[in-house]
Formats: sequence, C-alpha cells, structure tokens
Amino acid sequence: MPPLFFLFVLIFCFQTAFANDVETQRLKDLDAYWTEVSRTVREGDFEGYKATCHEKGVLVSGNKKTSYPLSQALARWKKDFTATKTGKTKAKVKFRFSQRFSDETTAHETGIFLYSFTDLEGNWKQEYVNFQALLLKGKDGWKIMMEYQQSGSTKDEWDTLAPETQ
Repeated sequence: MPPLFFLFVLIFCFQTAFANDVETQRLKDLDAYWTEVSRTVREGDFEGYKATCHEKGVLVSGNKKTSYPLSQALARWKKDFTATKTGKTKAKVKFRFSQRFSDETTAHETGIFLYSFTDLEGNWKQEYVNFQALLLKGKDGWKIMMEYQQSGSTKDEWDTLAPETQ
C-alpha cells in the first residue's frame, strides 16, 4: 500500500471517529434537554420549563392552523403547572424521535410526545402528538425556538419509535 494512500485512510478514520464522538455528545446533550423538559412537567416546575424555552420562541398548532409566541402558550399553561406542583393533578411527558438533525448550535427534532395527565377526579388521560422542534444552543444551553405540534398521533405510531428520552 503506498504511504500516501495509507495516510489518507488514517486521516479519514480519525476524522470520522471524532465526528461520531461529537455527534454522540450532542445527542446526549439534547437528550438531557428533553429529560429536563420531562422533569419540569412531572414536578410542575413552571420556571424550570420556561427556562427551556427561547424568549422569542414560537408555538405552531397544526390542528388549530395557527402560530403565536410561545410566551402566550406559557401564560396559558401556567395554571396546569401550578395544579401539578400543588398536587391537584399529575402530569408527565415522554419523547420519541423519528428524525434528529443537528450541528453545534442548531437542532431540528421530529417525533411524537406522549403527554399524560390526571383530571380533577384522578383519572389518567393520554395525548399522543406528532411534533417538530427547532432548538438553538446558546451560552445557557439548548432552548426551544419553535415547537410545531403537527397533529394527533396514536399508540401504534408511538410504539414504532424507539424509546429515547423519558
């Protein structure tokens, strides 16, 4: 094998291994982001949840065919976080992904989230939602810039996606 060819192969292998390590770490960081979102919902930590959102974030609703500032959605959701925090209701959210694209500072994630909650009588309800998320990474970590809740989903569709982040 010519020495120059061997050198090219060696460089390619090192670059590929480094790129894989960087991508693996980025996915771990994104998984940690979704784990934090799940924690805040489960604990009713409104301020913690708000901290996962970009200040200029947008919520897009496919069912309602509208978009609006995420700050408006947060104001509407605050009562649900308070009800969870005070123990009046319980809530949890899990995420599974069908597609994940990212670089050092941006991520686009597609999948389904399962939002489970109790009504005032204590009965569990579940909502499966197809969603896309656009995230930006700044000095204070990943923040959701756009959440697109496309449409309702099903348990069968949920089951086709591998569990990733709880």
